[in-house]
Amino acid sequence: MGVNLKPLTEPHERTWNDLRHSSVAIDAHNALHQFLSIIRQRDGTPLKDAKGRVTSHLTGLFYRTANLIERDIHPVYVFDGEPHELKQDTLDGRKARKEQAKRDWQAARERGDLEEAKKKAQQTSTLTWDRVEEAQQLLEALGIPYLEAPGEGEAQASHMCSRGDVGYTGSQDFDCLLFGAPQLLRNLTISGRRKLPGKQKWVQISPETITLKELLEAHGITREQLVDIAILMGTDFNDGIKGIGPKTGLKLVKKHGDIESIERDISIDHLDDIRSIFLEPRITDDYHVKWQPADEDATRAYLCGEHQFSQKRVDSTLEKFQGFAESLNQKNLFDF
Repeated sequence: MGVNLKPLTEPHERTWNDLRHSSVAIDAHNALHQFLSIIRQRDGTPLKDAKGRVTSHLTGLFYRTANLIERDIHPVYVFDGEPHELKQDTLDGRKARKEQAKRDWQAARERGDLEEAKKKAQQTSTLTWDRVEEAQQLLEALGIPYLEAPGEGEAQASHMCSRGDVGYTGSQDFDCLLFGAPQLLRNLTISGRRKLPGKQKWVQISPETITLKELLEAHGITREQLVDIAILMGTDFNDGIKGIGPKTGLKLVKKHGDIESIERDISIDHLDDIRSIFLEPRITDDYHVKWQPADEDATRAYLCGEHQFSQKRVDSTLEKFQGFAESLNQKNLFDF
C-alpha cells in the first residue's frame, strides 16, 4: 500500500471548484482495489451480477468517473504492468493475508457477526486480470483514455504529470512522490468520506494536493534523499529498519546525507536497485491521451445487458457525460 510519508507532508485542501478544467492520471489499480474492498453488502459479499461475477469494481469506476466528469475533471487511468521482481515478497505477503482474511470472514459469517464479517471481507479484495479487462472495456465505452504501464502504474502516472500531459497524479499512495509526481491529488471520492483501514469507521475528507517541490524545500532534502528515507522505513520492494519511521528517517538522512553514510549497522539488500525503481522507473512516452464522447448504447449494453445494472440508474448517470461530449464537439481542448 505504499510508504506512509504523511507526517512529512503539508497537504493543501482543495474544493471541487478548484479542480475544474484539470486533468488527472489516476493510479487505476489503487482505485479499483478501493472499490473492490469497500463496495460490498452487509455481510461483506461483493456486488455480483446474475452469473455470479463480481461487479464492485465496475460500479465504483462508473459512478466515480461520471462524478469527476460532471465536475469538469478529466481522468486518464493508468494500469500496472509487470511487477518488479523485488516486489514478490510483498505480493506473497499480501496473498497470505488475504487467504487468512477469507477464513476469518467465513468464520464471522457463520457466527452471525456481520460487522466483523464485513471488516474481514474488505481485506480479501483481489484485482484479477479479468477484472482489469472488464474495467478497461467500460472505460472504452465511456470514451475515457487509459494505458498500461511498463511497470508500476503510479510511476507512469507520475511521469505523465511531470511531462505536463496531465495536471495531477491521482492516488492515495504517497509513493507517487517518490516516483517524482510534481502534484499528488488525493481523496478523489465524491462522497466526501473515506473509510479508515481495517475499521468500520468513516471520516470526512476533501480533495487535497501535495506539491513535491514544497515538500523537499520544507525539509531541505532532495528527491534522492526522500527515496532513502522511504527505503529506511520500508517499501514494497524492501523491509525497513526496525524503529525507523518518517521523522527518524528524515533526521538520519539530513544528518548523514544518504543511507551509506549513516553511522550505525544498517544493511539493505539491493539498495541501488531499489533506488533505481523510484528514480529511474520503467515508463513509456509512447501514449496518446484523448477523451471521446461516451458511447451510451455500448455502455448500456455492457452494464445493463451484460452485468444487469439498473438501466434507470445508468441512464441517469450517463447524463453527466453529455455536457462533456458537447465541450468535445465544440473544440478539441484535451487532445494532447
